[in-house]
Amino acid sequence: MAEEPRLTSLSHGGGCGCKIAPGVLAEMLKGTAGLPVPPELLVGIETSDDAAVYQLSDDIAVVATTDFFMPIVDDPYDFGRIAATNAISDVYAMGARPIMALALVGMPVGVLSPATIGRILEGGAAAAGAAGIPIAGGHSIDSVEAIYGLVALGVIHPDRFRTNRGARAGDVLVLGKPLGVGVLSAALKKGALDQGGYAAMIAATTQLNTPGPDLAAIAGVHAMTDVTGFGLAGHAIEMARGSGCAIRLDWPAVPVLPGVREFIAAGLVSGASARNWDGFGAQVRLEGLNAQDQALLTDPQTSGGLLVSCAPNALGAVMDCFTCHGFGSAAVIGRVETAGNAPLLTVSA
Repeated sequence: MAEEPRLTSLSHGGGCGCKIAPGVLAEMLKGTAGLPVPPELLVGIETSDDAAVYQLSDDIAVVATTDFFMPIVDDPYDFGRIAATNAISDVYAMGARPIMALALVGMPVGVLSPATIGRILEGGAAAAGAAGIPIAGGHSIDSVEAIYGLVALGVIHPDRFRTNRGARAGDVLVLGKPLGVGVLSAALKKGALDQGGYAAMIAATTQLNTPGPDLAAIAGVHAMTDVTGFGLAGHAIEMARGSGCAIRLDWPAVPVLPGVREFIAAGLVSGASARNWDGFGAQVRLEGLNAQDQALLTDPQTSGGLLVSCAPNALGAVMDCFTCHGFGSAAVIGRVETAGNAPLLTVSA
């Protein structure tokens, strides 16, 4: 076999930046609104939540989700770890405990060697192992572009799961991880990301959102989601819309990965950032932010952090939970307000 190409060279987009734009996705889903919904389906597609929740008994509900994408990095093992971590995150975002996963594998078999594809799968297995779950099977196809991800399953008590629609006016918002993964990915594809920047990117994208179940056990935690392909703005808007509230972000308080602002200033921005803004920018009011801030606000995150809406008196417990799980960058970034005539999301510099 000839020398293998870089994994990212095989992809028209990488990581959660591959997501279909919000407006296009909404148009595609219009025809599904009238499908029957059994009473056991506690969470479906109503508010674009992170996973479905189906009640099996008085004490057990199953949480089901799937996520897959094309390479965001060139190292096959790291790609597998990132993709699996990202998929499992949606189980954590509902407050559930993951129990198993199935692999989704689409690979250009005539282009990548079995050894390279094997390393992708090994990386995914390593992330699943870190979450304490098996990859119990899956499905594979011969694909033009490299695609990898998981179906992830979890369990939770039917009264304990959290959604993106429970935020209440007066809540404070906490973000578990810093922003900028999409920007660093763009820098990597251009050969501009140094070893330190790459290490920071891998550390962020392979950190499992393990605080989820413990956060769901805190009475004052009202809503959770994870920030992925639609960026901080997109997922905050989904939370505001689902909750019937408005959200205000304190932009200087939002944590950002090292070097990200400098890369944006140099023009290294994910193409998905502009597509995100086109999809929901009309629902955002920017107060004192510039074009570079806007690009970061809509930057697609791959395996991003949990966004938590909690009562002020629960904030101490929430921050302690993040700290206990090793999330030193977790920060209070805004608040939930009563919905009015203002846009769903306001971001203040």
